[in-house]
Amino acid sequence: MTGILKPDAGHVRFREEDITGMAPYKVCKKGLTRSFQVVNVFSRLTVFENVRVSVLARENKTWNMFTPSTKMVTPETERIIESVGLAGQKDRVSAALSHGERKVLEIAIALGGNPEFLILDEPTAGMSPEETGRCIDLIRKLSKDFGLTILFCEHDMELVFAIANRIMVMVRGSTIVQGPCDEVRCNQAVQDAYLGGGDVCLA
Repeated sequence: MTGILKPDAGHVRFREEDITGMAPYKVCKKGLTRSFQVVNVFSRLTVFENVRVSVLARENKTWNMFTPSTKMVTPETERIIESVGLAGQKDRVSAALSHGERKVLEIAIALGGNPEFLILDEPTAGMSPEETGRCIDLIRKLSKDFGLTILFCEHDMELVFAIANRIMVMVRGSTIVQGPCDEVRCNQAVQDAYLGGGDVCLA
């Protein structure tokens, strides 16, 4: 969807535009950004610098040789860092952050693109229970306060049911059901595939 891999068949449409095979940076400028399962940040840059790079790219200011980057997009960068709860860490080099903090930083970098649609690939993978709780709260906040549409891929069914409004369940690359959470909870095929079978509707 984001252009990292080109599809073998079919089409990807976003806001009624065919973006199939479009370069990732062009997809980002269309308003569709993502984070990765394996953290992908600039380890030698500070939290602030990581997010600023993203905002500068969105504003097409990465090639401006006449204005120091330290004077650019500071308010916007600080707003994003504050919104994800990393304000107290903004001057730390990202390599010194905990795993959970680096995952949140990657989300902040994605927000620097001012997306309408945010894709998160296993956003809580490798996090401690405490970090997972904070990440869940952040995802809810982004959806509510920023009005973002968020799509995330996740294998932890409890986490999925805790956050999602709608769920698509896939097995071996094929969709077996998609719909509201309550409908998916009670689907026998889902229970057989992911929840161990049985006739009990999950509460």
